Amino acid sequence: MEGQNVSFPDTFILVGFSDHPWLEVPLFGVLLVCYIFTLIGNSSIVLLSLVEPELQTPMYFFLDNLSVLDLCATCTIVPKLLVNLWGLEKTIASWSCMTQAYLFHWTSCTESALLAVMAFDRYVAICCPLRYVLIMHLWACVWLAAICWASGLANSLVQATLTLYLALCANRVDHFFCEVPALIKLACSDTTTNDLSLALGAIPFGTVSPLTVLISYTFIARAVLKLPSAEGRRKAFSTCSSHLLVVTMFFGPGMYTYLQPPGNNTQSKFLSLFYCVFTPLLNPLIYTLRNKDVKEAWRKMLSSQARGKSLRAR
Repeated sequence: MEGQNVSFPDTFILVGFSDHPWLEVPLFGVLLVCYIFTLIGNSSIVLLSLVEPELQTPMYFFLDNLSVLDLCATCTIVPKLLVNLWGLEKTIASWSCMTQAYLFHWTSCTESALLAVMAFDRYVAICCPLRYVLIMHLWACVWLAAICWASGLANSLVQATLTLYLALCANRVDHFFCEVPALIKLACSDTTTNDLSLALGAIPFGTVSPLTVLISYTFIARAVLKLPSAEGRRKAFSTCSSHLLVVTMFFGPGMYTYLQPPGNNTQSKFLSLFYCVFTPLLNPLIYTLRNKDVKEAWRKMLSSQARGKSLRAR
């Protein structure tokens, strides 16, 4: 199918890591373990915040949304990746390919906007503590989350739909999942509109969102450094450290991947693997291990379950 106009093929070939066949089996084992722990970790974060009243705050409401996004992104990409790593055939149906393109673009754009909103939430909590409850009330949080999801969906519909109408000259995708830029590379028709749309779509999610995070934490740092006590500064920084680490893991590899010149596809694949697989795995660990409220909620839940078992045993 190479070199001829096939419009939109019925199946695609995901090259993935087939250039390094010795890597596929160990990578399968690593990704399977990561996938299981990602499902457990993010699901437990959502469950914990639902059953523990102390975690029903704006910060954990946005963390729930982040966990749901990580679950969606992981379940969109990793199952098919595991199948392709284990089997000889690396094919994916056209409808499944486009589903990946739509959902991954949606979740990644939404997560970018959500991380900016979470930075704003931390700014209000530290810089405007007396007005925090008035500003970040329930409906404000719901509307902010809804805007993140809706804006990500709108951008995904535009980018993936434009890609769907391209005439393709090949069905061999040099990636381990169907991503809009990888599909555009297969086009034999003019892609000016697609490239322009991607560039415009990158402005709010690839520029405005990280800039919002940077501005928010600049004001936060200025406010924290003015605190009179070292303990107060330590507590303020500790409440932001988890989010800063998550932001770095999300924007860092993603921006490096999309801003570097084309050529080193293998490096791009491994960077994509980091923010598609390992970032969703590490996010709940970061918030669990570095957050006293979450650790205390876990302790209470486990102790209540232990008491329940002991009562039933009696």
